[in-house]
Amino acid sequence: MANESRSSGLGIGMILFIVFLVLKLTNVIDWSWWWVTSPLWIPFVAAAVILGIVGVIAMIIEYIGHNE
Repeated sequence: MANESRSSGLGIGMILFIVFLVLKLTNVIDWSWWWVTSPLWIPFVAAAVILGIVGVIAMIIEYIGHNE
């Protein structure tokens, strides 16, 4: 049999979200809901920014290649 590795646990983002959610609902922290849910959406925003930067760099390289 092949050695299969499966992750059945929660990721660090989900754990942080659950901790922040419990703290918010028990009035321990008085954060905006944006910050409470940030562990869920920040990775997607970071990925989009990185992809955007890579796309701009690729367009610049292609533009420079056509002008030579």
